[in-house]
Amino acid sequence: MFCPECKTMMISSGGQLKCRKCGYLRKFEVSDQKEAMKPLVPNEITIVDDEDIKVNTMPTIQIKCPKCEHNLAFWWLRQLRAADESEVRFFRCTECGHTWRQYD
Repeated sequence: MFCPECKTMMISSGGQLKCRKCGYLRKFEVSDQKEAMKPLVPNEITIVDDEDIKVNTMPTIQIKCPKCEHNLAFWWLRQLRAADESEVRFFRCTECGHTWRQYD
């Protein structure tokens, strides 16, 4: 619940809901508990397969694939070692799916 006065989240305190900011008090009712325990149900579930994720969300770069020499690849960065070392850039060819890495 949020405070109707200042819109801050209220906390349960001795059978009441109390605003931490302005001190507003409201009696805790059974309907409040039912509302808080009600499961969230999404209106619609979108199923995205692995191919859609690659094609629609991953950035691409023009770089020559060492396997098939195609000139376009997806890329991403991963921190493989300690935080004080640079990350590793990975590439995956959009044509043959070959994956390779580049150290900076």
